[in-house]
Amino acid sequence: MKVKTSITLSQELLREIDTLPAPHANRSAFLETAAWAYIEQLRREEQAARDLEILNRRADYFNAEMADTLLYQVAL
Repeated sequence: MKVKTSITLSQELLREIDTLPAPHANRSAFLETAAWAYIEQLRREEQAARDLEILNRRADYFNAEMADTLLYQVAL
């Protein structure tokens, strides 16, 4: 469901949107697509931050596993 709303944007931004050769029917379609893309980017960044926190929390374990694995390496 679409809801009509009002937002304030700079004239410069509107000019840029209007000059883009995007396949969007109008400004509203462009801005909705841009908002969804930004939301997806923020969610990916949040997930990456959570993953990094897990990796950092487990770093000592992973480093010990790697050190153990390297002991089995054969010199060439």
